Amino acid sequence: MKISFENPDKVNGLMTITVEEADYKDEVEKTLKDYRKRANVPGFRQGQVPMGLIKRQYGPQVKMDAINKILGENLQKYIADNKIQMLGQPMGSESQEAVDLEKPAPYEFKFDIAVAPEFKIELNGKNKIDYYEIAVDDKLIDQQVEMFQSRAGRYDKAESFDPEQRDMLKGDLRELDENGNTLEGGITVEGASLMPQYIKVEDQKKLFDGAKTGDIITFNPTAAYPDNDIEVSSLLKIKKEEVAEHKGNFSYQITEISRFVKAENNAELWKGVYGEDADIKDEAAFRKTIADGLTAQLKGDSDYKFVQDLRAYCEKKVGELTFPDAILKRIMLANNQDKGEEFVEKNYTQSIKELTWHLIKEQLAKDNNIKVEDDDVRESARQMARAQFAQYGMTNIPEDYLNGYADEMLKKRENIDSFVEAALDRKIAAAIKEVVKLNVKTVSLEEFNKLVSEQ
Repeated sequence: MKISFENPDKVNGLMTITVEEADYKDEVEKTLKDYRKRANVPGFRQGQVPMGLIKRQYGPQVKMDAINKILGENLQKYIADNKIQMLGQPMGSESQEAVDLEKPAPYEFKFDIAVAPEFKIELNGKNKIDYYEIAVDDKLIDQQVEMFQSRAGRYDKAESFDPEQRDMLKGDLRELDENGNTLEGGITVEGASLMPQYIKVEDQKKLFDGAKTGDIITFNPTAAYPDNDIEVSSLLKIKKEEVAEHKGNFSYQITEISRFVKAENNAELWKGVYGEDADIKDEAAFRKTIADGLTAQLKGDSDYKFVQDLRAYCEKKVGELTFPDAILKRIMLANNQDKGEEFVEKNYTQSIKELTWHLIKEQLAKDNNIKVEDDDVRESARQMARAQFAQYGMTNIPEDYLNGYADEMLKKRENIDSFVEAALDRKIAAAIKEVVKLNVKTVSLEEFNKLVSEQ
């Protein structure tokens, strides 16, 4: 077998593999003998089928399979042995001539190889990159306390409706005729819940101002929620398609007014948020625990922003790289056959931008001896799980439950790549922060969010 590799412009590679009969002969003969032992052909005992018949029936496919196996193994081995940084997968060359396997060997196969462009990026103490620390101030802590109080809040009975208090009404809805009387056979909904402060139209909203238990309010649901048939259908307990048939007025007799009351900032709240083991004795300790949690959480946000700034810094430093566009577009099309060439052309530029950053990250990881281990990937899943629970104010999740939730996410193959990338970003951020000079800037959360949104 002969293998040659041409790479004149450093990115467009052409690999030529010449397969001789000796390369596949033994494999083919061994496979055909195995076929003969197992073959069931009418008129012959098992294992006694003439080899000539076996060769005629199975020979061409066995030969093709053996050659394909040899090509795959030797192609990958050559790439690994010669440290060729291949992008994507090899593609059958456009210069490949038809190969007739019925003719005797040798056979010549050509493959187009996309090779990563060569570049070098070195980071050291001379490189200065911004790092934004988010200040955990009293305002931020107050907002967190407010959130915890709201999530642990309750509804109490109230005498009159006050839109400023997030009051919720419960009452009976009845469809009216054009004279304002209850429509015979019309819609009736008992115990319908309503929060008038969310009504879109002001004159309909004001109808409920100062309302008390027992009052009957006449309003028009379709006028109250214009262009929102889903809201109306939910209120009237009908299908969305039926809303057009009920555009008249409804009476709403209030049977109950509930007022939202935030939880008290006391030991019961502190235990509910952080658990009894946190042993929080007073409000100062509660606020400190919140501050510590926010500091850890916001450090992750700061590191995320740092990776984005690092990316911009490195991309500018590396400059525009030359890629084997024609081959890469063929690879992209092969991987997205259901989407076609238009998809490739539309998304190719962004794909190259992401590929450039991927190559930069690979070099940064190599230069800083960074390897993503299984534990790093699992930690990414744990962080994702912790963030999801935190959205619902659940901050005291037991470790075994958190680990179980993370393990479930790791069972889904589609999650793995994102967890690996998150782990790599996290380890690169930690390593590069120790290498470059950080231009530390302290900002508020609002300022930080604005910086991220503008990026």
